[in-house]
Amino acid sequence: MPAVKPPPSWMVRLNVAILRRGLRIGSQYLLSVRGRKSGTLRSTPISIATVEGERYIVAAFADAAWVANVRAAGEGELARGGISEPVRLFEVPVEARGPILRAFLQQVRGGVRFFGTADPEAVVSAAARYPVFRVVARPEPAPGPSR
Repeated sequence: MPAVKPPPSWMVRLNVAILRRGLRIGSQYLLSVRGRKSGTLRSTPISIATVEGERYIVAAFADAAWVANVRAAGEGELARGGISEPVRLFEVPVEARGPILRAFLQQVRGGVRFFGTADPEAVVSAAARYPVFRVVARPEPAPGPSR
């Protein structure tokens, strides 16, 4: 597969700003996760694929900082259209990524360019290069007793 580059940082910052204002950009959501070193909330635009009723985030770049932050924190917040949802994020084992990667390529047409090919079998054969996280709603903690 040909070498591909992530989007330029100015484009990511622009998308983050637009998504923070509650506007929608295609299939994108804003994923916010605590930084593994700073503890500061970090946000990045992501797209979600749905397979058999489960939601998944696919990273085309395994060395992206947000991937390391998700691995360290295991939870974050998804926002879209002014609605936020606390979530837990579980990394999917390499051997289980195939159906999710195929679905992502079908459902997130704009994301195909980051894989260097639209051929699902080529992407699946390189599944170890593409971290995949299952998204699970995290219930808000119950309010404590009133005093």
